[in-house]
Amino acid sequence: MINHKFGVSGSTILSNPEQFDELFWDDIDIIEIGEFPNETAFSAFLDLCRVKQTPFGVHSPLLRNGSKYDLLEKVTIEPLVARKQLEKEAALLSRLGAKYILVHFPYFISEKTEYVNEIIENGLQELCRIQSEYAIPIICEPKLGIGRSVKGIQYLDSFPIEIWERYSLKLCIDIGDYLIATGDEILKYLEKWKEHIKIVHLHNVSYEDNKHIWIPVHPSHENNGKQYKIAHIMSFLSQCKEIKFIFEHTPHSNPSKEFVQQGYNWTKKIIMSSSTSGNQ
Repeated sequence: MINHKFGVSGSTILSNPEQFDELFWDDIDIIEIGEFPNETAFSAFLDLCRVKQTPFGVHSPLLRNGSKYDLLEKVTIEPLVARKQLEKEAALLSRLGAKYILVHFPYFISEKTEYVNEIIENGLQELCRIQSEYAIPIICEPKLGIGRSVKGIQYLDSFPIEIWERYSLKLCIDIGDYLIATGDEILKYLEKWKEHIKIVHLHNVSYEDNKHIWIPVHPSHENNGKQYKIAHIMSFLSQCKEIKFIFEHTPHSNPSKEFVQQGYNWTKKIIMSSSTSGNQ
């Protein structure tokens, strides 16, 4: 059987220090968290991880006021400053035993007119350098741009895989972003990158007015005519090697603990049965 793991994201509590205990689900393998309100909160979280002996990964930025989208082009700060922030985080988190750092990459605000592959490769070179220098895995999460621009995800899909492989970086697939960007063609997009996927952000999508929010995965969504079907996506991803499936919904829909637990149990059943049957 493939050695998959299951994790919880700090997004489920919006990294609220008063709710850190809620991240330590029964039998969970890892917690992924970032955007702490301050260093004191981060220290408190680390103390809990040590007491409970729970591994953690960090979704950059480590602190809430840090850069989140600027590694390739300026959104709020210059890319050079954003990369220096990431390097500082890598140095710290490597010492503290974090299992990985996850970054939004590639992220483009909207369509670029030229040199997209060169821009991406330049970013890969820098991420690879930081990963190697500080001995901590860097995981790249392709993201939608402003106004749900799908260009970043499309640019990755067009990027030569042989160039990507030079830099030894792995991918996170955000189910919500990819469904918004690709719809029914999602598996075609994932197939190309199957060997490089190491983390999956699990949630479904609820559209409210002009906004969308991340809601828990749940079997009731498969045929309700409102949410995306994701069981087949989880089955596909379960065939990848050693994936960390991270439950990354937010609290905005106010889901009950029972609802979240039902989705968790359903997900584990699909993934474990699919990965087992796929390797018989």
